[in-house]
Amino acid sequence: MQDITQTTLTAQLRELERDGILSRKIYAESPPRVEYKLTELGKTLIPVMQVLSDWGNNYCKVTKANS
Repeated sequence: MQDITQTTLTAQLRELERDGILSRKIYAESPPRVEYKLTELGKTLIPVMQVLSDWGNNYCKVTKANS
């Protein structure tokens, strides 16, 4: 995601954490490091996201072929 600000990314990640989709682990290091992982609930979204990705890829092929 090229055009996203750090503030926007952080807000989105925190929202996904609040919704139970991601878990966050903070490491007491210098510089500080944070790691995000999908929760079990978040993992249930993988098949849905795969279908959306497949649809998007097919849409790009179709629209490119019709150009």
